[in-house]
Amino acid sequence: MLTGQQIVLRKMEINDTDDIVRWRNTEEVRSRFLYQEPFTREKHLDWIKNKVNTGLVVQMMICEKESGRAIGSAYFRDIDHVNHKAEYGLFIGESDSRVKGIGFETTNMMLRYGFEELGLHRIYARVLSDNIVSLKSAIKAGLEVEGTLREDIILQESYRDIVLLGALKDRFLENIKE
Repeated sequence: MLTGQQIVLRKMEINDTDDIVRWRNTEEVRSRFLYQEPFTREKHLDWIKNKVNTGLVVQMMICEKESGRAIGSAYFRDIDHVNHKAEYGLFIGESDSRVKGIGFETTNMMLRYGFEELGLHRIYARVLSDNIVSLKSAIKAGLEVEGTLREDIILQESYRDIVLLGALKDRFLENIKE
């Protein structure tokens, strides 16, 4: 368990499935994902079996520090143990917990965890270019813009740009110790 100022991050458990599915199917959350198909309990259980349980994914629940209420999730996916890299993602599922600095705090804590505990060298994220709140939060937390994948995917019958962000261990750890 990781403790911050506003939140606690704990490992996701199978009992969190209903919250994850509920959150992922809200328009506010789904519209920010690159994968926007309806999300089912079966898909999440398959994710746990084939990704989390095999070590390809580390997923945490974001919980309010005071109440312990789960409000979202953050994860490293496609963990590459050879090249020491992974893709990072998060979502705040509870609407009353958005735009309070929780995304920034979560990202900062997860980057530290990824570098210091998982031994990653590079962490990257893909964010839809119009998701300005997430982009600003990610940059503030230590991810740097590496480029734009122009018209990379089709969502709602329109091509969409994706911003590629990344952080390198040494650079990130140097900046947070200043």
